[in-house]
Amino acid sequence: MVSRLLSTEALARASAEHPWRVVAAWIVLLISSFVLVSTLLADALTTNQEMTNDPDYARARAILSERFPGPDGLNELVIVRSASATIDDAEFRGFVERLTSEIAALGPGVVAATANYYLLADEDLVSADRDTTIVPVIMAGSRNDAIANAHKLHEIVDAAGESGEFEVFQTGRATAGSDFQEASERDLLTGELIALPIALVILVLVFGALAAAVVPMLLAGVAIVVATGASALLGQTFELSFFVVNMITMMGLATGIDYSLFIVSRYREERRRGRDQQSAIVATGGTASRAVLFSGMTVVVALAGLLLVPVNVFRSLSIGAIFVVIAATLASLTLLPAVLSLVGDRINALRIPIFGRASAGGRQELEGGFWDRITRAVMARPIVSLVIAAGILIAAATPALDIETGAAGVSTLPEGMRSRDGLVVLQDEFSAGLLSPVQIVVDGDATSARVQDGVGRLSAALASDADFGALRLAPAPAGDALLITVPVAGDPTSRPAAEAVKRLKTDIIPQAFDGVDARVFVGGATAENVEFFDISDRYTPIVIVFVLAISFILLMVVFRSLIVPIKAIFMNLLSVGAAYGVIVLVSQKGVGADLLGFQQLDVVEAWIPMFLFAVLFGLSMDYHVFMLSRIRERFDQRGDNTEAVSFGLRTTAGLITGAAAIMVAVFGGFATGDLIMFQQIGLGLAVAVFLDATVVRSVLVPASMKLLGDRNWYLPRWLRWLPDLRVEAPEDDFVEVEAETAAERQPAS
Repeated sequence: MVSRLLSTEALARASAEHPWRVVAAWIVLLISSFVLVSTLLADALTTNQEMTNDPDYARARAILSERFPGPDGLNELVIVRSASATIDDAEFRGFVERLTSEIAALGPGVVAATANYYLLADEDLVSADRDTTIVPVIMAGSRNDAIANAHKLHEIVDAAGESGEFEVFQTGRATAGSDFQEASERDLLTGELIALPIALVILVLVFGALAAAVVPMLLAGVAIVVATGASALLGQTFELSFFVVNMITMMGLATGIDYSLFIVSRYREERRRGRDQQSAIVATGGTASRAVLFSGMTVVVALAGLLLVPVNVFRSLSIGAIFVVIAATLASLTLLPAVLSLVGDRINALRIPIFGRASAGGRQELEGGFWDRITRAVMARPIVSLVIAAGILIAAATPALDIETGAAGVSTLPEGMRSRDGLVVLQDEFSAGLLSPVQIVVDGDATSARVQDGVGRLSAALASDADFGALRLAPAPAGDALLITVPVAGDPTSRPAAEAVKRLKTDIIPQAFDGVDARVFVGGATAENVEFFDISDRYTPIVIVFVLAISFILLMVVFRSLIVPIKAIFMNLLSVGAAYGVIVLVSQKGVGADLLGFQQLDVVEAWIPMFLFAVLFGLSMDYHVFMLSRIRERFDQRGDNTEAVSFGLRTTAGLITGAAAIMVAVFGGFATGDLIMFQQIGLGLAVAVFLDATVVRSVLVPASMKLLGDRNWYLPRWLRWLPDLRVEAPEDDFVEVEAETAAERQPAS
């Protein structure tokens, strides 16, 4: 009885019998989420990339904060350049001093310190031809504070540049953080503007009715708002990456629309079979709703693997995606049955000619249709079909062997963004390494002879290394630590800079300070990237093994088969590998990048391979569960494997194709943005979903199931103790539920 109460059938029945209560509960949840988003979201997000495994850069930062007095904020560089004057001219000096005074006037709440060449007499602040100078600024407060206050500094810089006397640029970590936030919000809007209309058109074509097409859009919107509200609340105790909003929107549109598409389609199918409204909702609850529940579970399980990685970016994206998948699943299981109970057959209102008639006729269940012919053609030559399909995926995956991971830094931002334009000038006139120099912190007696000898050896090694600039020394006031700063050549976020700092950590510093009684830590933005790359490389196999193991167990229990999960894992690995290959081919190698409007970068963002694996594996299993549930349902009824495969594919192929088209539209829309990370993610997701719905589901699945026959459902005797949690409930269950429903409606005697 308990299992019956917790079943998806019972949940659908309860929601359909008390629709206004369910709708009211979701409205309250929706309003609460809006309040949480409007009041808490801003404080819940951060641009910081934090690691929880106590890395070297964090130790260096802690020592600097504890033992070195003075401002401890983000460095900003304001760059002044003249086409006619030099730093030695009075008008140049007057302009720089006025600008410095205006910046200082922002107060200690915004600017902790500022200076210029005329105050410090530091020739490193002047370009070689003396027509450009740097005004260094240290922002006050935390990184989030600095980013929030960056616009105040921008206003002064913009006003100074508008005078026309001098060119004024600005770059730095606060400005970069502000620019990335702006680009992220713009990409989010662009993705929505592209994805939503296309998704609506596809839904109209699939359903043949405008009313039915609007429902999945509304459900996806509800899931997105609720998940964002939950993230805003959680972010009060655990700061989330600001990219979490993009991830919630992207995954919410994809899964929210798909889940409701499956359920609404099954409900309409049950009505065509002659069931009354309530019985159709209950039957849908025992079939499509149960498939959605297990599909959602597989996505959540796959995404949970990212929680193992001790980096807030991975955990934030995982949490946001998990929240929205859970919200979409719960809304599909409760809110959607309630809405169907209220609207009834009006779900078919505003039918579209031709498509409306085709949709209403239930033609997908007839033999001889388009998908039925494809399936039977594949099963007629299963070996050839299997070899060709696998060959296509393997060929697409081949470029992934050349993958190089790294970071897309400020230089990948579009022209016209402050931090990017400022970095270009800095690189031309000085060195981009000045933006974020390497910080080498020596934890020990700075005055000891051995420490001084170590510093001497380090200085000599770096002087002959073209990857580094001139170093500077700054002992702590108490003499118990020494700060050595040295710029690294090129963009501090580039892979060459990261390789140089890695060599500094693993070779140069250990040799220089060998036998010295002091600990040496390397900090700074580039060192942070090095730590991040190492963590990504180290945890990728861990996440992959976790996701594969949990997915295998879940699918084995759901389908009570040892073969089904093995095949599913193998086929999903092929589609994920193909997605990697296309990303490398287009984004890293630049093949077709201009045609698609993508940036070409020599590396793939270091966090993307691991992230894509978890997301793609979950989404691939999503379709697999939905399709195999219909195949297993038919096999249990008829006992004919070939007929069951043909039935399962022809009854789900149209829906899966429509759902995949929606996902491709959503992911493709987000790939059109300016941020290269979203270009790579959107491209990879779109390609994988497309291949999954075509090559994998239309060819590999039927071919492999035909070859294996009844062995598809093989489960060893020693595993038959596993609980029977199959997705599709037997037909008798619906009859029993309907009987219970009818009995409960009878007045008491």
